[in-house]
Amino acid sequence: MSIDDVSVRHLLGRVGVVEARVRGLVAQRRAGDPDPDNPFRGLYLSDEVVDRVLSRRSPLTPIDTGVLQEVEHQADDAEAAGRDLRLRRLARGFDLQPVDVELLLIALAPDLDSRIERLYGYLNDDVTMRRATIGLALELCGLSPTSSPARSRLEASRPLISSGLILIEETARPLLTRALRVPDRVTAHLLGDDQPDAAVAGLLERGSPPGEVDDLGLGPALQAGARLCYLQDCPGGDARGIAAAGLAAVGLVPLCLDLGLGRASPGEDHSSIIRAAAREARLLGGGLVAGPVEALAANGGHAVRGLAGCGALVILIGSASWDPRWTSAIPLVVEVPVSTPGERAERWRERLNGDTPADLDGSPLATQFVLSPEQVAHAVDGARLQASRTGEALTLAHLRAGARAQNAAGLERLARRTEPEVGWEDLVLPPGTLAQLHELAGRTLHRDRVLRDWAMRPGGGRGRGICALFAGDSGTGKTMSAEVIAGELGLDLYTVNLATVVDKYVGETEKNLERIFTEAAGVNGVLLFDEADAIFGKRTEVRDAQDRYANIETAYLLQRMESFDGLAILATNLRANVDEAFTRRLDAVVDFPAPDEPQRRELWERCLGGLLPRGEDVDLEFCARAFELSGGNIRSIALTAAYFVAGAGRPLAMADLVRAVHREYRKLGRLCLEAEFGPYHALLTAEGMLG
Repeated sequence: MSIDDVSVRHLLGRVGVVEARVRGLVAQRRAGDPDPDNPFRGLYLSDEVVDRVLSRRSPLTPIDTGVLQEVEHQADDAEAAGRDLRLRRLARGFDLQPVDVELLLIALAPDLDSRIERLYGYLNDDVTMRRATIGLALELCGLSPTSSPARSRLEASRPLISSGLILIEETARPLLTRALRVPDRVTAHLLGDDQPDAAVAGLLERGSPPGEVDDLGLGPALQAGARLCYLQDCPGGDARGIAAAGLAAVGLVPLCLDLGLGRASPGEDHSSIIRAAAREARLLGGGLVAGPVEALAANGGHAVRGLAGCGALVILIGSASWDPRWTSAIPLVVEVPVSTPGERAERWRERLNGDTPADLDGSPLATQFVLSPEQVAHAVDGARLQASRTGEALTLAHLRAGARAQNAAGLERLARRTEPEVGWEDLVLPPGTLAQLHELAGRTLHRDRVLRDWAMRPGGGRGRGICALFAGDSGTGKTMSAEVIAGELGLDLYTVNLATVVDKYVGETEKNLERIFTEAAGVNGVLLFDEADAIFGKRTEVRDAQDRYANIETAYLLQRMESFDGLAILATNLRANVDEAFTRRLDAVVDFPAPDEPQRRELWERCLGGLLPRGEDVDLEFCARAFELSGGNIRSIALTAAYFVAGAGRPLAMADLVRAVHREYRKLGRLCLEAEFGPYHALLTAEGMLG
């Protein structure tokens, strides 16, 4: 006989004891019932029924202790032989008293034997009430319905009700006539089914065998009696793995509840989800690993208190510091350490399981993508799907795409995401500027070694982030350079939309910036603040309230930039307008000068490209020498000229370029001087462009 068969036999044996009591009570009632076979019992009251009810003084039902002792003696032998009896395990796991087990079995009996529900209808004097009422359950237990200790076993604070083992229905009725029902999930568990409750089926999963070692001491703390723990996680941390290792150290199964997926709207109650998840953990003899706790805290501390006091062993996970106002219970608070590049690389290798690209070691995957083990698993699975679509072998490019796909979409609501498509060869900049950009990329690639291994930035409150200022006129390559660095690191570029940041109301700008930095903390990407002087402006002497609040915004940014852990690039056309206090906090200041003649010549060549047909009269040497323009202006001119010839269906001529330059000058508000346009100035006059 299997373990489940023995367990079910014990359960049915106990229900058989309940059935015997029910039959005995029915026999007592029938002896004094003038109309025991009335099919309309309870639907109306005849005079005879009224007299019988008023005169009835039935004694309490005696308990057949002999049969009960025999059933339990057999259960003792089964457990001694190593059998798992679910009813007994449930009683121990939920701290049930013997009377609680009796009440549970009485409420459970009609779900296991349909005959009993009809007998309950008879005993309730109502054919429509086919479940045990509180009064009937107490009577079948041999307890007086007026006994306060007996009635208290079904109070909301007692294990049967607080843990959801029994539900009390029709609460508008008097207490003794309220029906008792055992949830289907509890019945299924006692019969050997371990499928999770439907209320949490999509949110709760059994934790996999821990890949972590319990080196944070969770196991000894749980062994010593800790019932509530809080793991403060960090980006790329493995709080779930650490929690699973701690639970495994004390022989408990980890059940992971994703509170983010079950996030309720403000004011919505999580109590049903919490109750079902806690009951599931106790049914399976495990501990509950729940996070992120911020999803509960957003709706007030009562939700966290409900989870902390659910009766199960709970390990909460979140990124915020523990707030003592969340619950009166004192948790064991543990900070999850930041993973090292070596640990992150090992996660990739374990998940790839031998299918590792040759260029994985030393790639930005482990250094720049700070991903948790779950995110790494999803990234690898996504990369394999992309590779299978084209029939290619798994490459580093597929893995990078899978890693980028793990970025949450929250930041995209506040910033524009760009997947880099340019490289170092696309930049036309002075050697000194290029060298600084390479140094900035190197800082980002090697920051773990410098800041962590060599501890070159001591002191609390300082993040591991890198902040750079790109200063130069419009069109000199600041945004493109940020895209190149993001591509070098294998990351996406997120350009902050100032329209989502600046707000005329006091304090709202800071809140918007905080949302951006918070979302960016969980995203592997490069953050670009274009036109940064609009929000990173200089503090001024306070002459009115407007100056005061403007200074507060800048002071807030100074503090927030220090604690940011990512790569942030500030781009400005007006370096003089950026507050000097930012200079100390900047890791690099890169100046982007206007291109000189050789650089303009190369820009003209690259912007026109090799596919656009050109006439023999196109003189790029003259354009580079005569027109002192930035790379952005040259790109705009080339595009305008291309549209000229596309409509005419002929190759590009020098006249087309001159006309396009004239259009650009008009946009810039510059004069078209004869000394500047040289022999082509007459062309503009002849066509009436200067009129």
